[in-house]
Amino acid sequence: MKLKRFLSYEWDAIAGIATAVTATVLHLLHALDEHIMLSIVLVLMALLFINFMRHSRNNDLTAEQVDRTEHAIGKIQAGLKLPEVVLVGPQHLRSASEHFVRHMRGDTIWFNVCLSMYRPQPLFDALLKPAVENPMVTSIEFVLDEGQRELWQQVVQPRITGCSGHEKVREPRWRSLKKNVSFILADSHLSDGTEALLSFWGEPFMAEASEGRVPRYIFHVQKHSELLPHLVELERSCVHAPRTNAKSGEDRP
Repeated sequence: MKLKRFLSYEWDAIAGIATAVTATVLHLLHALDEHIMLSIVLVLMALLFINFMRHSRNNDLTAEQVDRTEHAIGKIQAGLKLPEVVLVGPQHLRSASEHFVRHMRGDTIWFNVCLSMYRPQPLFDALLKPAVENPMVTSIEFVLDEGQRELWQQVVQPRITGCSGHEKVREPRWRSLKKNVSFILADSHLSDGTEALLSFWGEPFMAEASEGRVPRYIFHVQKHSELLPHLVELERSCVHAPRTNAKSGEDRP
């Protein structure tokens, strides 16, 4: 290691400096005449020019290597395709959900979400309250299964009423939802596009807890995903489908 460092020194520059100092001292002592001194100066200037040319070539080679590296990195980046859907596991589930609701904006759709996960006050405060109080959110519309009406009226709705911005939460659209798909659809001011948090009822995506079924895995659907139009169409088809009268079994608008 020491030998490598020793060899890396600019010995031609060191020799030139030593020669210049020695020649100057000898000239001051009148041991070296002006003609020899001039020759030494010319030789030193030649060494300096050679040294400059060598470093200039090394700089050119370095610049070429940097250009080739940048080109290779550009080709790799161009070949990389951003994921359309990101799986979020149990360890990051809560943080991903909080991040999503805190940065949503505009009109939002909450389709077939499991209201039981909002039963514990801490989860309500972390996952739903920030969306209600988010000034960038203009409306919150739930599309819910009839079976969750009691939980909505007794637990969720009273808590929403106690939040600032509760007037933006519309009356839920109650439907008989037999689908196992659940999602939150909203624009994000971070990505400047529409995104979704997608989950599915049942194993392995939901887990049974003391407060009811809670998500175990969710999918963060990115703004460039081809899945988003299908989620929008699913919500529209369920909203505009005729409602079923639970008592008579007849369809009603």
